[in-house]
Amino acid sequence: MRKKEDGQSLVEFALVLPLILLLLVGVIDFGRILQTHLQMELVTQEAVRLGGLGQTDEAIRAFAKQEFEAKDPALLTVSVTPSGIRPSGTYVTVEMSYPEDLFTPLGDFALPYTVTASSTIRVE
Repeated sequence: MRKKEDGQSLVEFALVLPLILLLLVGVIDFGRILQTHLQMELVTQEAVRLGGLGQTDEAIRAFAKQEFEAKDPALLTVSVTPSGIRPSGTYVTVEMSYPEDLFTPLGDFALPYTVTASSTIRVE
């Protein structure tokens, strides 16, 4: 004697669907954060090159904020060390950080994450 199992696949799908959606959102958000990190690495390398050529700290910060594309560029922090006048032969480091959220579709349950990048070059 066979029992009717008409709704079994629908129940199984309803149980698995949230896990599949969470995995999909995680992959998409990971790709978005990876793209932000790669862009930040490139901007940091270009900004530190300006420091190696003798530009001021303000010029380096302005360049980094202008070139970095984000939804809120005001949240970007750029630090230049050492600050001020750098004699030839010393090293200059530019470090950038930008706050992001992981699993953004979860709203208030999104995980905060800070993307950072730094680069160092010798002053010419």
